[in-house]
Amino acid sequence: MRRLLLLILVSFMSLSAQAVEYNRPASDSKLVGVMEYYQVMEGDSLLDIANRYDVGLLLLMASNPGVDPFLPTPGSLLTIPMQLILPDVKREGIVINLAELRLYYFPKNSDKMYVFPIGIGRVGRETPRMTTQISQMIKNPTWTPTANIRREYREKHNIELPAVVPAGPENPLGDYAMRLSKGGGQYLIHGTNKDFGIGMRVSSGCIRMNPWDVEWLFSQVNRGTVVRIINQPLKETMEPDGSVYVEVHEPLSRDEAQLGEFKAVSAPDALLAAVSADSEASQMLNQALSAQQGLPIKLK
Repeated sequence: MRRLLLLILVSFMSLSAQAVEYNRPASDSKLVGVMEYYQVMEGDSLLDIANRYDVGLLLLMASNPGVDPFLPTPGSLLTIPMQLILPDVKREGIVINLAELRLYYFPKNSDKMYVFPIGIGRVGRETPRMTTQISQMIKNPTWTPTANIRREYREKHNIELPAVVPAGPENPLGDYAMRLSKGGGQYLIHGTNKDFGIGMRVSSGCIRMNPWDVEWLFSQVNRGTVVRIINQPLKETMEPDGSVYVEVHEPLSRDEAQLGEFKAVSAPDALLAAVSADSEASQMLNQALSAQQGLPIKLK
């Protein structure tokens, strides 16, 4: 394995071919995992490294600004965003935070939790926020593209899609799909037959996972599993030891005009109050709000 692991604390987080596993923190804590670092080898791309660590491509790029995603400099050291702050939501079932392009799974009666990179709906076909549940578990799904999707493929790609795409290697849903009960049943958590798009806004509204991730998750959940889809670009925590952390992600663009533009994030009043008497912490907060690197930053 071509990687240099400079920091790992197995007691906090473990990496496997199946899932990135964390110890679930106490109820008064939100900070999990430790940051990891990787020394780029000849021939690496950021997509290779993202897949190796099972993190999203855009998040890896945000964590390492200025790095060429196709030809990162051999020998350079990359930050791998394996430490994170949990979103402010009930720790139950599946939680999808659109802003950070991550899916969290909190099994019942377990001190473990799991985190996965995902692809979500692109601008104009956004994945909606909702609280719902899994209504159907589908192995080897078929795909019935909508009339709009068939027209888009015809006009943009000169491809005439059939009314139903059978299960198999040409099916963009991959080998596993979990249907959500809300949204008319049109939204799925599913796999993919592509090697690109995880950790990006690429879908027509569904939640896309790596093939190895969705296979693992499919084996763990069942019908009725609660799914909460939220949008929290800023996450913060005031830990039991008094330390304060913030994690800021680039907000999702609402329309084509916002693509590529800086979108400001406001800090909540409680966080502003926590650093108001500390000029250095306030400055670090402002820098985090501006940089939007998606990494936990210790303010104090």
